[in-house]
Amino acid sequence: MKKNLLLLCLVTVCSCTTLSTEKEDKQAILAVLKQQEKDWSNNDIEGYMKGYWNSDSLKFYGSSGLTKGWQQTLDNYKKRYPTKDHFGTLTFKTTDISKIKDGSYWVMGTYHLKRNLGDANGFFMIIFKKINGEWKIVADTTG
Repeated sequence: MKKNLLLLCLVTVCSCTTLSTEKEDKQAILAVLKQQEKDWSNNDIEGYMKGYWNSDSLKFYGSSGLTKGWQQTLDNYKKRYPTKDHFGTLTFKTTDISKIKDGSYWVMGTYHLKRNLGDANGFFMIIFKKINGEWKIVADTTG
């Protein structure tokens, strides 16, 4: 009886810890996205890019096909959004955050870009990975 009670207590503690960790992970991921909204809307592409993994292994898949690497992704953003009017105000709507494994989540949602030269809306699926204690986007599919 004591063994069963101890086992039940251990399972309960582990389950609560896992749920708490997942909740904290999701809040931290949402904080990265919220900061990206602010940086983008302030025409700060370098700030926005802090949400991405600064690595040649970063992958971005969009309307122009596959881009590999942080620097190339930044360069593409600068070409596509050359002025403040092109940036506008960015809003993300997250529809799902699911754990892939410890330290990795996928995030699905939509983006809304309000701007004077015409609004832009679409969807995204991004993969976040915890790298050196920080949540970073390691893969992004936006359309």
